Amino acid sequence: MRFEVDAILFDIDGTLVDSTSAVTRSWTKLADRHGMDPERILSVCHGRRSRDTIEDLFPPESHDDAERELHALELSDLSEVIALPGTAALLTRLPTQRWAAVTSGDRELMTARLSAGQVPVPEVMITSEDVTVGKPDPQGYRLAAERLGFDPVRCLVVEDAPAGLQAGSAAGAHVLAVTTSHDAAQVAPFAHSVVGDLSELSVTVDDDGGLVVESLSGT
Repeated sequence: MRFEVDAILFDIDGTLVDSTSAVTRSWTKLADRHGMDPERILSVCHGRRSRDTIEDLFPPESHDDAERELHALELSDLSEVIALPGTAALLTRLPTQRWAAVTSGDRELMTARLSAGQVPVPEVMITSEDVTVGKPDPQGYRLAAERLGFDPVRCLVVEDAPAGLQAGSAAGAHVLAVTTSHDAAQVAPFAHSVVGDLSELSVTVDDDGGLVVESLSGT
């Protein structure tokens, strides 16, 4: 696998940092408070804006309260959030103007999780506050590419969840899946290539500033 691109657009949760335990605990506590089935919520919440999941599954009268409660729960649960393998090594090789993050989370929480994992906060970070429609809609990835000054078709989207992979593909970008939160069989249908995590990627900067991304393993 080899991609020659102008920039890389990363998801955050499950791609740059491992927050799975915190996400699971927070949603489970919220579900218990509202008499909901946590397994039903956890089966669909990954990679999507929290508000979208809440509006899909919670009674309308509880939407605002549930969103505020979840935000507080997640902000208070950062102790086990860590950088995923290869994150630090990869990001230090990238020029700051050649990468961005696109997340379904809000800016406060995502900044806190990146800091907890000792991952740099990018100059361009598109969060739930920046879009009117969340993943799998491509709006976030298109906006990130625009703010970096590149065409989405010349960008590589790196994601761990089907919703995000679909968003990257719909934006016209090259799409790479990491199997940090989903099995390869779940993400492969939506990606051009699949690797285990970022440690399996090699990135070099060419003479024109473009990026050459190659996998050390995977498909």
